[in-house]
Amino acid sequence: MKLAFVTPRYGTEVIGGAESAARMLAERLCLQPGWEVEVFTSCALDHLTWENTEPRGTSVLNGVRVHRFATASRRLREYFALDGRLRVSPSTATMSESRYWVALNGPMCPDLVDAVAATDADVVACYPYLFATTVDAIAVSKVPTVLHPAAHDEPALYLPAFRRSFRDIDGFVYHTQAERDLMEHVYGIGARPQIVLGLGVNDPAGGGRRGGDILGIGDRPYLCYLGRVDEHKGCGMLAEYFERYKERNPGDLALAFVGPVSDKAPDHPDIVVTGTVSEADKWDILADAQVMVTPSAYESFSLVVLEAWTLGVPVLVNGSCAATMEHCRRSGGGLWFDSYRSFEVAVDRLTTEVALCQALGEAGRRYTSRYYRWPSIIGRYTEFLSDTIARGRRLPLRTTRLEVPTGGLEYVRGG
Repeated sequence: MKLAFVTPRYGTEVIGGAESAARMLAERLCLQPGWEVEVFTSCALDHLTWENTEPRGTSVLNGVRVHRFATASRRLREYFALDGRLRVSPSTATMSESRYWVALNGPMCPDLVDAVAATDADVVACYPYLFATTVDAIAVSKVPTVLHPAAHDEPALYLPAFRRSFRDIDGFVYHTQAERDLMEHVYGIGARPQIVLGLGVNDPAGGGRRGGDILGIGDRPYLCYLGRVDEHKGCGMLAEYFERYKERNPGDLALAFVGPVSDKAPDHPDIVVTGTVSEADKWDILADAQVMVTPSAYESFSLVVLEAWTLGVPVLVNGSCAATMEHCRRSGGGLWFDSYRSFEVAVDRLTTEVALCQALGEAGRRYTSRYYRWPSIIGRYTEFLSDTIARGRRLPLRTTRLEVPTGGLEYVRGG
């Protein structure tokens, strides 16, 4: 059996998010007897600019054949004006407006789309729903095609272009039950073949260093945020809440933002921003954290929550995020907040009540071990893909390819 993943970015440099989830699945699936895996992706690593930084062509990364294709252009500034207008009422956008939004969101990779149309794979898996590579791949694929939406309740999900695209899908693969419920609520696709799969969690791989030493804060206790430092991930809100907390509760407690910085980094004497760190340092920092905080309201899974639980570290999540709330409620491994006041109360409890923290961390560890180990995940995934292949392409193609935006428009530039 041969599976072709389609994803806008791919590589070990891509930290977190759906693209990393696709890589984790690809790397493990290619180790399964009887399975061959390849990836179609762009030459870009930066989702803000789509600038071609990687060489085009075919290479092998951790056992997976990766085909890279150049993007037609960097992201155009026109995207932001259109996005600001459509997000006010996305369901009322016209089909042409929403398809133009997808094209501007990018990345547009005409050669990638041609390669998907000509693939000899038995099944194509697109990951995630949001990007032009996914919409175009669905439009041209001649073989059974599954979608990993990685969806959360955001304005883009309600654009008509995605409704048209989703109708041509042969199967859906979800991260959580909350994601499946959302997709059913918005699109009514419950009759389609689908599976709530999730992702597996790796064993901790720390280097044995003290987290405080890596952060340069010595023995000070700290909260940890792990992932892309970005306003869309709730980092601005977390920094603001923490600064307010320290004004009201002076002491040694620090906050570490660990991950690549997309927006302006928070600037506060009790906040440490590391940028990208090694995998070993990531695990060491996480292991010594008192609490792992996930402030994003827009997650479809949140692997870092489960990574914290493998170490017995309790979590604090945004009460508006259905996926992380599902993890906390099913496991009993964390607390949540929906305002500054509830954030303050939760942090107070998690930094002073040792027995509570131990109980939460242990409950999270049991939950992760039971439901999110790789052998079980891959076994269920290959069974679903095999069934999809056996059913064949269920629907005739009805969606046309996107048109590459043109014109004398400004590009978004990196740096």
